[in-house]
Amino acid sequence: MSKPLYTIAVTGLNAIDSPGPGISVIRALRESHCFDVRIVGLAYEALDPGIYMGEWVDVAYQIPYPSNGHHILLDRLAVIHEQEQIDLVIPTLDAEIIGFIKLKSSLEEMGIRTFLPTLSQFEARLKHNLNQYGEAYNILVPHSETVFSLSEVKKALQNFEYPVVVKGKFYEAYTAYSEAEAIQSFYKLTAKWGAPIILQEHITGQELNVTALGDGKGRLTGAVAMRKTFITQAGKAWAGISIRDTALISLAERVMKETKWAGGMELELIKEEKTGNVYLIEINPRFPAWVYLSVACGQNHPEALVRMAFGEELTPMQTYEAGKMFIRYAFDMVCELSDFAAFSTQGTLEHQPKLQAFYW
Repeated sequence: MSKPLYTIAVTGLNAIDSPGPGISVIRALRESHCFDVRIVGLAYEALDPGIYMGEWVDVAYQIPYPSNGHHILLDRLAVIHEQEQIDLVIPTLDAEIIGFIKLKSSLEEMGIRTFLPTLSQFEARLKHNLNQYGEAYNILVPHSETVFSLSEVKKALQNFEYPVVVKGKFYEAYTAYSEAEAIQSFYKLTAKWGAPIILQEHITGQELNVTALGDGKGRLTGAVAMRKTFITQAGKAWAGISIRDTALISLAERVMKETKWAGGMELELIKEEKTGNVYLIEINPRFPAWVYLSVACGQNHPEALVRMAFGEELTPMQTYEAGKMFIRYAFDMVCELSDFAAFSTQGTLEHQPKLQAFYW
């Protein structure tokens, strides 16, 4: 029996020191045993490396930044869909997901499926709502306060002991050891991501992460826990190892049961050194950049998301292999200037043309 062929659009083709999850998601989809894929890469910048990775991306298109508004995005997706007949779109970046959620019904009318949480579910796990989230679901979270201005920063810092973690509303976090460092971080993050900024209690301990997948009905379809073994200055995992920790998986099960989340999610956690208590420090509303580790451990989360998006009822994946490591590396990819020029001027670059039907 032949496998179905899906045309799947994936965002997040950037690959800087804090890489987007797009290429890892695509890599996982390419290894599916259940379907074949034609990958449509969606990129924001002409220098996103995934655009030029012809072995992973069949065709790439430029899309407008989320700040341009979701109606502008819809218009662009309509043009791309006319060319590619997209079956499913998987957004992988925090800042864009809210736009895709708002466009869900419009995309479905066009014939493009999504598998995403609701707007209320998305907003409930925002960084500035994390305290209320912890209270609602009886989960330990560090004390945090949301600030919009310099005066609010100075006032809020009086409620913290140093060091304190200063977080951008979408990405990046810095550990500040003084008021001056906290203010510097506030300016840096607001200039890049805008307000608000979150000040969070610093918890000393081991940093852990869980990549999890919910079916939208309260079940955890799959989860893999990872311990960071090398962390960049931006706080991102550059290397990690899969671990077996029933407490972390139970936490992921509880979150999915309570929220009925649909799609990928990353739980960022810290196991406190003194007490052994596990604190939830952040919930990312999409697959992490290290999601390919789940495939190596025996759970292909992106593949499972696609299958659920097309209506399959899946049995939850309950086992995985511990002791698998991932290590990121820098790689100089050589590509043609003509490809860069084509994408920069035309907003598209095709590596693998679609197979054409021939009628005799």
